[in-house]
Amino acid sequence: MKLTKRTLAEHTDHIYDAIVVGGGAGGLSAGIYLQRYLLSSLIIDKGKARSFWMQELHNYVGLPADTPGRTLLKQGREHYLSLGGDLLDGYVEEVVDEGETFAVHVKVGRQDSVYQTFRSKYLIVASGIIDYLAEMENTQNVYDYAGYNLHVCLICDGYEMTNKKVGVFANSNSNAEVVFPLGWFTPYITLFTQGKFEVEFQLRQKLQKYGYQLVETPIKQFLGKNHQMSGVELEDGTVIELEAGLISMGSKYHADYLQGFNLEKQGGNLVTDKMACTSHPRIFAIGDLKVGLNQVVIAAADGALAATQIWRDIRRRHCQVNEGSSR
Repeated sequence: MKLTKRTLAEHTDHIYDAIVVGGGAGGLSAGIYLQRYLLSSLIIDKGKARSFWMQELHNYVGLPADTPGRTLLKQGREHYLSLGGDLLDGYVEEVVDEGETFAVHVKVGRQDSVYQTFRSKYLIVASGIIDYLAEMENTQNVYDYAGYNLHVCLICDGYEMTNKKVGVFANSNSNAEVVFPLGWFTPYITLFTQGKFEVEFQLRQKLQKYGYQLVETPIKQFLGKNHQMSGVELEDGTVIELEAGLISMGSKYHADYLQGFNLEKQGGNLVTDKMACTSHPRIFAIGDLKVGLNQVVIAAADGALAATQIWRDIRRRHCQVNEGSSR
């Protein structure tokens, strides 16, 4: 059921088999599988998953190419709730390992907030990441185009930029390296540093070798209409025409609630085994938080793996208890 501030207290004494932090495609997939395994689960979702901003999912098998990410999430929520799972819109502030259970401390509501603690045997972290967008005096016109022809994922949307004039917006030398794999799809690339970093000599030479343009003047604003970006205006008044854009400025990991755990990481990502289990035997990481491709379809698969392993673990313990009591 959908939990509200009024019904929170009714569920605080219940120990869930698993609590899922994050209600994106991965979290919803995990919840659906958990419920179909006849386990009890609670999904806690802070809202606005990364896929929420995707205007069209072009590479999710079986979906019409113009399916918005929010449609996928809406249908996933409905599916999960139809199976008897609990869902709460809230923000997980901290998770504490109590030994046999996890205590998950949650803030509900931005105004007149209510604080509640829920408990579970297992934890699935699916809270994902959020991409940094270009910062200007008025960033609203960035959101006018982000998720349309201003892309944030080369793997997802490289095909959409085929043979188009593409602007790559980076804020460091390492992030700027994305121009070279983008060259597989189009040779018409302009790298914009936005005046945020000094381009290293080797990178500058490599850009010249491939014939990619380099613009180091800060951007004043994006140009376009009807959510289709047509170019940028620089602070010196110069207008550069574009047909698409790729933002490569890094991301923030939504996993501050795991600070009390010494989990194995690779870079900023959590290291997991083939069933999405982290270095903690009862914490599973799925989707963009774990090492791997940041793709909706992979996050959904991760959810299936994590839920399946949790079911196997619980079933194994249940069988051991029954065998012991029958002796």
